[in-house]
Amino acid sequence: MAGEERREENAYVLDFMRSGKSFSTKPEPIAQLIGENWFTLLEATAKPDVSMALGEKVYIGSAEREKISLIKSRITYDQLTETAKGELPVVLSKIISENEKRFVDIFNNAGPLNIRQHSLELLPGIGKKHLTSILKQREAKKFESFSDISSRVTLMQDPARIISERIIAELRGDERFYMFVKPYVRR
Repeated sequence: MAGEERREENAYVLDFMRSGKSFSTKPEPIAQLIGENWFTLLEATAKPDVSMALGEKVYIGSAEREKISLIKSRITYDQLTETAKGELPVVLSKIISENEKRFVDIFNNAGPLNIRQHSLELLPGIGKKHLTSILKQREAKKFESFSDISSRVTLMQDPARIISERIIAELRGDERFYMFVKPYVRR
């Protein structure tokens, strides 16, 4: 489905500024969000008299929204507040653990990028030895959970944390290949 517009339905609050940004001329409640499916970083205006907690899941789809009045723009990692950058690993951990099967399937189904590199090697801490072990283990039997991966692949770090680290690296930009995030291109 080339050219298909991928829109987020739900997002998690990374930061909520009740009176907007300090340098803003128009004080309005602003939320910095990360999308649940494609990890899109967004800045949105909250509805008046609404409060949002860090890490809270909010609906941002095209139907009636309870807390968000307007999606202002897509933003880059560098445009996140320090609070949002600090909350990002916590929220990613929550998204990954709530969608464990989706991320375990990456270990089960990922393929080569080219003749020299496998897509799993994009994950931090996975080199040729881990890759060989992962491929051998998944050929014998598909992985069922993160704990299954950790127990069957020798000296494997926490798979959820590895995925979280890769997502943050992709959000920062300048990666050659993207597994999880649609690269942000300013127009």
